[in-house]
Amino acid sequence: MSVALDSCPALVLNADFRPLNYFPLSLWSWQNSVKAVFLDRVNVVSEYDNAIHSPTWEMKLPSVISLKDYVNVSTKPAFTRFNVFLRDRFSCQYCGHHFPTQELTFDHVLPKSLGGRTEWANVVAACSHCNLRKANKSVTKSGMQILKKPVQPNNKYLQRVGRAFPPNYLHKSWRDFLYWDSELENS
Repeated sequence: MSVALDSCPALVLNADFRPLNYFPLSLWSWQNSVKAVFLDRVNVVSEYDNAIHSPTWEMKLPSVISLKDYVNVSTKPAFTRFNVFLRDRFSCQYCGHHFPTQELTFDHVLPKSLGGRTEWANVVAACSHCNLRKANKSVTKSGMQILKKPVQPNNKYLQRVGRAFPPNYLHKSWRDFLYWDSELENS
């Protein structure tokens, strides 16, 4: 069965065979992975059944590749809206309910108008209802409580949390390198 080439991303592993990122999962397009193979920058670990070809050669598309040179991953994650949601496990830090990313906002614990800064220690995930209820007040003046004090996470923490939220699609060849939905064999 043939699948569209755009549906064939390659999982990118570091030279130690661990994904560069879990969330978002480190994936390269089929074009970038094929280019990296030709430039001899990666090892092909696993392949799709799909192939690309010219009149004189054929190549199966890589489904898992590993970098030949180890890349040091920063311990400090980027301060992004998504990483704040991931740190807070996609739950409102006021009511505690879980929400999809499109239903979350981020809230300044100490509002900007009162001197609050946009930084890890002052921003939390919040649902629209709680964000509107808190409005432009401090947590104390709003009568609300914050469930968990916001802190700057490290990448290791975000990756551990990210494993609890697997992406919608995982190719079968990726499962040996990820720790989602893995079933251990009983011997």
